[in-house]
Amino acid sequence: MPFTINHRTYATSAHPIAVICLDGCADEYLSTAIARGMMPRLAAMARDGWRGMVRGALPSFTNVNNTCIVTGVPPRVHGICGNFFLNPETGEEVMMNGPEYRRCGTILTAAADAGRKVAFITAKEKLRTVLGDGVVERGGIVFSSEKVDEAKMATHGIDNAMEIIGKPRPEIYSGDASIYVLEAGAALAEQGVADFLYLSTTDFMQHKFAPEAPEILDFHAKIDAAIGRLLDAGCTVVLTADHGMNAKNDASGNPKVIFVESLLRDKFGDNLRVICPITDPYVVHHGALGSLVMVHLEDPSIRPQVAEYLFAMEGVTEVLTREQAVDKLELAPDRIGDLVVLSGRDWVLGKSPEHHDLSVLKGGLRSHGGRYEEMVPLVLSKPLTPELRRLAEGDPRNFDAFYFACNA
Repeated sequence: MPFTINHRTYATSAHPIAVICLDGCADEYLSTAIARGMMPRLAAMARDGWRGMVRGALPSFTNVNNTCIVTGVPPRVHGICGNFFLNPETGEEVMMNGPEYRRCGTILTAAADAGRKVAFITAKEKLRTVLGDGVVERGGIVFSSEKVDEAKMATHGIDNAMEIIGKPRPEIYSGDASIYVLEAGAALAEQGVADFLYLSTTDFMQHKFAPEAPEILDFHAKIDAAIGRLLDAGCTVVLTADHGMNAKNDASGNPKVIFVESLLRDKFGDNLRVICPITDPYVVHHGALGSLVMVHLEDPSIRPQVAEYLFAMEGVTEVLTREQAVDKLELAPDRIGDLVVLSGRDWVLGKSPEHHDLSVLKGGLRSHGGRYEEMVPLVLSKPLTPELRRLAEGDPRNFDAFYFACNA
């Protein structure tokens, strides 16, 4: 039977559903892999179903967009506006790594209440804790490949996850962490253990490699094989991404960084703070450098001068007030700064030189967070209905993924 969550109604039927968030997957990754013959099953999906570009949420970060996908609504509604934020109640910089920061329910728990056998498998443990609440209590399965060996029936809905999958725990800083997620989902679908799956990978490979690199072509071939298993298990499959990925380096391969807090304090004094909402436990990926930061001012009266100063900088493309960011970026007003700053395609924004360890970045920097990583692919394994075609021809979002899958 259909179910409604966050004012959207999702149809259900007997066939299983698998929504894949291929973390960091800019469309050029898929185009290159398909053109090189590395993703025949995905190519067939696009031919027999639909493939297009959809708009993600800003900031184009992991926690923000994964939360969008599993709630079907933008950040202004669900409240997760970054991986990291300045809590206005305490003045502390906090990682949003628990469900208490989310302001609405998820499609996963609503589907479980409607009788679906739900499985949420993610590469990153942080997403399990942010988005997996309530699923196990409803008979579902939730675990991460990062800590699959710690899965227990009482807390994860499964005791022998590695046994069912047939592989040991992968290293989180590897392509295997992502491949494991899809293979685990395929195994659960094949065995009839789950029929409503959300599978979310990690973007380690996209941070490391450009679309034409042999390593990532091989990675996508393995991803394609797992997609094939889901299709063969009878799943309606939707593949989308949380954000894209771009190189952020100069001609010599050095990261192009604007250290916003250092520059602002030199100009305006110390009564301000810059928050880098890309910050998370996986600093090897990006060194906590992304293309969007929040500026918090103790003296709001200087906001116009600060905004003008920032906008004049080379590499800065947008400086939005809090009110503009609420309207234009669909962000929650109490989870963002007095100013929201975005950079160009090949730039990143940081706090101060001492705040970021650039030594972890081997071979240059590839990152995300701004406008240039906002547009992502969506591939559906079934043809569009007239209703879905109208959606696809308008302003489709990556957080329409479950709507496409359920209503195909």
